Amino acid sequence: MNKHKKGFDESHLLHELRHYLPSQTPIKDFIHHNTLHAMQHMKFYDAIFRASKIFGYNVTLELKDYRELFRMGRIRKDVLDMILRERKEPLERTRWMEKLLTDHHDTHNEFRIGRVRACWKKNYHVDLDNLVHPLLFRILCSYLDQGISITHFPHVDLGLLEAVRRLEKNSLSSFFQSRRSRELLMQGNCGIRELLDIIVGDESLYEEYLFDQQFSHHGWSGMVAAVEDNPGSLLYPKKISLRELIILELLLEIDKLDATLGQDWRPLGEMGLLEAADLFAEVPVTELREVLTIWQDAFEWSYYDQVLAGIKHSREGSHKVATAEKSFQAVFCIDERECSLRRHVEMTDPDAETLGSPGFFGVEFFFQPENGKFFEKLCPAPVTPRFLVKELHAGTERDHETLYHKRTHTVIGGYFYSLIMGFWAGIKLVNNLFRPKMSPAISNAFAHMGEESTLLIEHKPENGTEKGLQVGFTVSEMSDRVESFLRGIGLVKDFAPIVYLVSHGSSSANNPHHGAHDCGACSGRPGAVNARVAAFMANHPEVRETLAGRGIRIPEKTQFIGAMHDTASDLMGYYDLKILTPDNSDRHARNWKVFERALDLNAKERSRRFASIKTRDDIRKVRRAIEARSVSFFEPRPELGHGTNALCIVGRRELTQGLFLDRRAFMNSYDHRTDPEGKILLNVMRPLPPVCGGINLEYYFSRVDNQKFGAGTKLPHNVMGLIGVANSSDGDLRPGLPLQMIEVHDPVRLLIIVEHYPDIVLNAIRSVPELYEWFANEWVHLVAMNPDDASFHYFRENAFHAYEPLASETPVTDDMHKLIESAREMETNHILHATQENLPVHLIKK
Repeated sequence: MNKHKKGFDESHLLHELRHYLPSQTPIKDFIHHNTLHAMQHMKFYDAIFRASKIFGYNVTLELKDYRELFRMGRIRKDVLDMILRERKEPLERTRWMEKLLTDHHDTHNEFRIGRVRACWKKNYHVDLDNLVHPLLFRILCSYLDQGISITHFPHVDLGLLEAVRRLEKNSLSSFFQSRRSRELLMQGNCGIRELLDIIVGDESLYEEYLFDQQFSHHGWSGMVAAVEDNPGSLLYPKKISLRELIILELLLEIDKLDATLGQDWRPLGEMGLLEAADLFAEVPVTELREVLTIWQDAFEWSYYDQVLAGIKHSREGSHKVATAEKSFQAVFCIDERECSLRRHVEMTDPDAETLGSPGFFGVEFFFQPENGKFFEKLCPAPVTPRFLVKELHAGTERDHETLYHKRTHTVIGGYFYSLIMGFWAGIKLVNNLFRPKMSPAISNAFAHMGEESTLLIEHKPENGTEKGLQVGFTVSEMSDRVESFLRGIGLVKDFAPIVYLVSHGSSSANNPHHGAHDCGACSGRPGAVNARVAAFMANHPEVRETLAGRGIRIPEKTQFIGAMHDTASDLMGYYDLKILTPDNSDRHARNWKVFERALDLNAKERSRRFASIKTRDDIRKVRRAIEARSVSFFEPRPELGHGTNALCIVGRRELTQGLFLDRRAFMNSYDHRTDPEGKILLNVMRPLPPVCGGINLEYYFSRVDNQKFGAGTKLPHNVMGLIGVANSSDGDLRPGLPLQMIEVHDPVRLLIIVEHYPDIVLNAIRSVPELYEWFANEWVHLVAMNPDDASFHYFRENAFHAYEPLASETPVTDDMHKLIESAREMETNHILHATQENLPVHLIKK
């Protein structure tokens, strides 16, 4: 935007607004993404400080927090010295250390958004936000509503403006207080420019005014833009556009100004109060920015260096002998919440092998539950599936809660239901507070699909297509997906008798953002269907025959079983066990005990982050408390989601098997020995920055500015039309994550560690520009580990550079749970409590 630019370009304005507004879709599809995706073409620090200057965001921790972290030892002196050596000349370092540790810096940020529109309040004493927003938000919420209101907004198929116009024409009341705005609406031909002529007057201020206006409620504006770009994101489609929203809001503003000031007020631009400015002008580099940049780098590398040193020391002391035959193999989602469960499974049964893969297990499709009206997407968000999997013969109907019957919405039915059921509802509420249990009103991860249902997976000619989707997969299509999946994780030989495909979901009673706790690789839904589908494909005789011809021979005795881990309740379910042979049924009975013991230990490890659970209690009591927590209506933290995520490991399990990484690592199995030229590596790495990096950055930004990037505390949240959350009934939609998901999170960028030769890794990431951008612009960090000598190479400035960890030793423990019991991590939004008790990387003594 240039203040010398001639004329007002409406299409350019709308494009720019869509680019910078939040892109979060409705909460049913809450998928993590880079909050500042609009600036991803820039270097990370250039982008975040530019966003801070334009929009007023906080983009790092506060200076006092970094200094306190340094005092606590969370930022290490040797790492801070290393950062200064890299960035400053020798004679400057002492002075810069003073700037970092003691100097006062002016932290006031005079940001650019809001300057023009603020003149209404400053010069006219008219608060347009208070006058316009409550009505505007109610109109939008009613129009976009997905099932809360008793009756639908009329004429939604005609678009927002036409629907409002029809209401105005056919109603006795009006949204408008004065005649002018209503007449402009009813004319049907007023556009953005014409309305800006009335309200602003000076064409050079038009774009800046509309940025001010739309970012005064960036949640609603972002939702409208997201729905316009992807109408399929709504189950009940609504025709709406950002242009219509702007026109309606301008009409409401004119109406409120007429009602408040009369008809003789003058446009803002004619008052001579303002000159046009460039919102997106270059932002100068200040001393404060440099100080914060150095602190952030030092904070991140204080942790990264621990991890790299731990991997180095773990390899030096590792002499594990490979087991001749594995008791079982379990392929978990790469989700960092499964990092601890995998460790406990391996410690409980040393003959078991765990692996990691994106939780959709390489099978992309839409899913239709039995009697379901809609198709659910079960694959990564950028993928558009061509296949449909249908559920048949579920056997039992899903439970329903009588208290929420649709007849309670009517006047007469609601009256009698209140009289008859009201007393019982009160008793039930009190009982749920003290004895929480699963109910139909709770988001149950296991209710996504019937446990005994049949899935229509294999395509037959009689299946045909539905809505342009092929029902099921052909044998050839199944073979391609199973081969890609197995080669990607390096599982091409030495198959165990049972291979579990362990998906994950999350149950919670008090969490409108529960989609953010389910599987991101399954579009924010539980991955149980994917696990069953992938297992069916891998068990298919014709698929195995095809794979054998491609060099992957799966023994006849090997059977794949789908499973799901509820990451909130630490329960696990298994599917299609009836297919197991008698020998494998016996093996599963033994394996079930291994998983149960691992789940006990996992619950205990998780409990240290929950103030309501005593970690030192009996382990079974802790497990029951974890389960109760997940279904408790009064618990604002059913689980902490991806809080503390910081790593992504791409390589063999041997790299980190002896390390305690405190549930902070996404773990993607990959064996460089089966891919010497890196042909598979690209497909393995391609989804990691947008998926794992997207999760990491959403947590980063929601942590450093929970009011603007995040959703604030969830306690006053109100679900709006089943599409988003707001504070109270009239507030702006809150994008990002609530406080209760990010308060224990360390805001550090993701470090991806890849086990392969640096030149192979470089060739892989360079082959796809949109992938390379993540690393070249430093939105995520990348380290390649040379498999020959275990040396580390850090990617910066478009090349790999050798890195030797500074930490000379890694703490060792022989009892992980004694360590956990002594280091509880309480939920709080205070920086000290949120970070001081994070456990460092430990070597686990065998």
